[in-house]
Amino acid sequence: MDAKLEQFSTKMEKTIANLKEEYASIRAGRANPHLLDKLKVDYYGQPSSFQSVANVSVPEPRVIQIQPWESKLIKDIEKAIINSDLGLNPSNDGKVIRLVFPELTEDRRKELVKDIKKKAENAKVAIRNIRRDANEIFKKQNKASEISEDEFKHLEDDVQKITDRHINEIDKIMEDKSKEILTV
Repeated sequence: MDAKLEQFSTKMEKTIANLKEEYASIRAGRANPHLLDKLKVDYYGQPSSFQSVANVSVPEPRVIQIQPWESKLIKDIEKAIINSDLGLNPSNDGKVIRLVFPELTEDRRKELVKDIKKKAENAKVAIRNIRRDANEIFKKQNKASEISEDEFKHLEDDVQKITDRHINEIDKIMEDKSKEILTV
């Protein structure tokens, strides 16, 4: 790939990686430890990830189990979960916190699919913005006679091909996540 195109392709890849991260935090009625990735717990004054202060496991398909390495962290971890937008109520036995995922209702599934499509559309807009920026840079280089008219046309075509490839990848990721959510 042309070095001029590499930076834009990399930015598009990062957009897709960000979308995948966002999708990982959408709960589909089954336990997924990645739901906790964005949550932080106060550990000696430092905001820390759950994985760095506790053992996070999935003993059953709809249960996440969090076993803090220090029992005094249980209250802080529970508070972080309650204050998050996960909509889960943690329960603990003094040693372990359990998050039980209820089955999703039909309405909730449809709502989640709408959210998935919105996030995908935002990612597509970001990809198109990267394409626009690339084309503007190439246009300026052409006007300044840094690149020829033919090279400008080739770069424009290549940017469009890269954009189309990434947009198709976003569509596929969105379809897969939507199917996962709608599967009962």
